[in-house]
Amino acid sequence: MILLGVSEEEMTLASDSEEVLKKRADASVRKEERVKDGKKGAADYEAASRAVAVNTARLRALRLAKEAADKVEEAAKPVKPAREKRAIRPLP
Repeated sequence: MILLGVSEEEMTLASDSEEVLKKRADASVRKEERVKDGKKGAADYEAASRAVAVNTARLRALRLAKEAADKVEEAAKPVKPAREKRAIRPLP
């Protein structure tokens, strides 16, 4: 069947071409979305990593300060003399 001087084969090729172009466009859009998601994921990962590093540094500083305070407090305590051991009585 020929419509307006265009054969059926040419119509099929044209529709196939349109489908191919549509598939390429869809693939391009999906690829762009993956790239955006990848960049967002990397940024989220880096932000979380920085937050963990900051928190670790804060906790380390607190621990070191507590250990230093405990050391000073321990040094300020008077030393108790060692308790004398009792002699064991021999059995009769």
